[in-house]
Amino acid sequence: MSALADFLDGINKVTGRLVRWLVLFMMCVQFGVVLLRYVFGVSDIALNESVLYMHAALFMLGAGYTLLVDEHVRVDIFYARLNDRRKAWVDVAGHLFFLVPAVGMLLYWSWPTVRNAWAILEGAISVGGIPASFLLKTLIPAFCILLLVQSIAILLRKFLQLSSRA
Repeated sequence: MSALADFLDGINKVTGRLVRWLVLFMMCVQFGVVLLRYVFGVSDIALNESVLYMHAALFMLGAGYTLLVDEHVRVDIFYARLNDRRKAWVDVAGHLFFLVPAVGMLLYWSWPTVRNAWAILEGAISVGGIPASFLLKTLIPAFCILLLVQSIAILLRKFLQLSSRA
């Protein structure tokens, strides 16, 4: 189980390492957009949309990595005071009863929209924009899959932790 969890962790580690470069690239493109607009009086809708696409990709594809490194938002009023075994039980319950069902429903309900967007190769959001809104919509199932992969890895580790102390 530990080897499988390591493999699943690796998927989000690689994704996180790749996606983090979007921050730098997105900042450079945004700087270019501002420079073009306010210095040269030139505006390009596709360039503006590219920042939106990168921003969406950064957060949607980086969510699994954020869960991996345990930097997600957590309300830990009680969690911080619990011992490791009880924290593991809270994590298992949170994943099984909240995260997995919510992400599963999001994947299920968003799939027809994504499938239809690919079927027609849905175009730009705005006139003159990037003619690939189907790619933007694809981030939704990618987000769900990466979170599910990481959730399974965490659950495997928590089950190992709980069974080793039994």
